[in-house]
Amino acid sequence: MQNIIELQNVAKNYGNTIALQLNRLAIGEGELYLLAGPNGSGKSTLLNILGFLTRPDRGELLFSGERVDWKRGTMTRLRRQVTLLHQSPYLFRGNVYDNVAYGLSLRGMGGAKAQEVVSETLATVGLDGFQLRKHTELSGGEAQRVAMARALALRPKLLLLDEPLANVDQKSARVLEEVIAGLPSMGTTVVMSSHDPQHEKKLPCQVIQLQGGRMNADHLDETESLGNLLGYPAVQI
Repeated sequence: MQNIIELQNVAKNYGNTIALQLNRLAIGEGELYLLAGPNGSGKSTLLNILGFLTRPDRGELLFSGERVDWKRGTMTRLRRQVTLLHQSPYLFRGNVYDNVAYGLSLRGMGGAKAQEVVSETLATVGLDGFQLRKHTELSGGEAQRVAMARALALRPKLLLLDEPLANVDQKSARVLEEVIAGLPSMGTTVVMSSHDPQHEKKLPCQVIQLQGGRMNADHLDETESLGNLLGYPAVQI
């Protein structure tokens, strides 16, 4: 199995506080990872680093084997392959179609092709026919599904999800769980943070357990053993 992204000797501090400190973490292509840990354990910091939004204080990132140099031209190209969906996504003014098609328009896609992609992604999240619905008419769960459709429309290689199932209704949670579970089979690697231990049981995922910005050593032994049984390292450090 190839790795889509690797972190080597990565650390990020905020003042005197260690937000993240990892010797090595390898994320395999076409896999679903659950990023677990209490508040303040480093989950959001790790997602922001994986999404190329936060540069670590030290260490190295490799994306599809390419060393990340953090230069503007390189980062624009890499960021187009990664999408981060926040827990409380911001929807733009206008209707659902405008929101889902926004990223497509920035990449030069419009007309019939954009309409096709928007329709497909809305159907994927159970919102077929919502194109003309105003963003102010959506429930919290529906807004989260629109944000997911907007992310999926960009066809990212790596999708990062920050607590996507928190604070949504049960119907939306079930829909999103099904969508997330099916993404790896479509070639999208997913890293999703969650504070809900039930998600580990519900989703076919590998777990990355963080505590105080570091990976939990006990959990690491378990995931490495699982990886050896499957023929590849589940989580490496």
